[in-house]
Amino acid sequence: MKKLNKPLSFLIILSLALMSVQCKNEKKEVNDDVTNMEDSNVIKKRDYGTTPSGEKVDHYTLSNENGMEVEIITYGGRITSLKAPDKNGQLENVVLGFDSLSQYTSNNPFFGALIGRYGNRIGKGKFTLDGEEYTLPKNDGENHLHGGDKGFDKVVWTAEEPGKDSNSLKLTYISEDMEQGYPGRLETVVTYTLNDDNSLDVLYEATTDKKTVVNLTQHAYFNLSANFDEPILDHVVEINADSIVLRWMKN
Repeated sequence: MKKLNKPLSFLIILSLALMSVQCKNEKKEVNDDVTNMEDSNVIKKRDYGTTPSGEKVDHYTLSNENGMEVEIITYGGRITSLKAPDKNGQLENVVLGFDSLSQYTSNNPFFGALIGRYGNRIGKGKFTLDGEEYTLPKNDGENHLHGGDKGFDKVVWTAEEPGKDSNSLKLTYISEDMEQGYPGRLETVVTYTLNDDNSLDVLYEATTDKKTVVNLTQHAYFNLSANFDEPILDHVVEINADSIVLRWMKN
């Protein structure tokens, strides 16, 4: 068995969200009655609805001793909200998202989602491994994007029920051999941990039964002003990496 680990500390794709997003202004479809929640010191759980195929989706809220909160749903392992303190200590949501499951199951730009099996594009929807060519669905013009027509962003992950004082949520998804054209049965575990220093860790682990390709990531859109009508051109990002790949977009 082959195992891949990819720890992240608050490393999530930043996108230039210059558009005005109506995300949080639409009517909620879920019941926010706190009596439907299972409470512990730092985590809450409630129903979030069912997918069009009838799968149940849960909503989790992790919090730390400073009042910071991250909300995650099991559909796509998506971060739907991240309330972080500004320079004055005021907590505001800084992640773009929707209020209802139906909006997430409809076409959208991967808001807050876990991405797999392969983040980014695979040219012409093909790759060669050990001399064998594999053909993948093309869902971005002539290319394969973010795992295909039904990537990890469009599946319901299994959540491991947290302990009473846990500030971590572990999500698991098993992608069967040749799902979306990829070889190998891939078991992926993603653990979100909200720390008391206000950092959010995302740990990726993947185990396969045969040689394959995998490139996991998280696709949250940030606007640190907490005003989603404002652009983020004055934001500064620091990436703790030995090297990066830049892809410049043309008009």
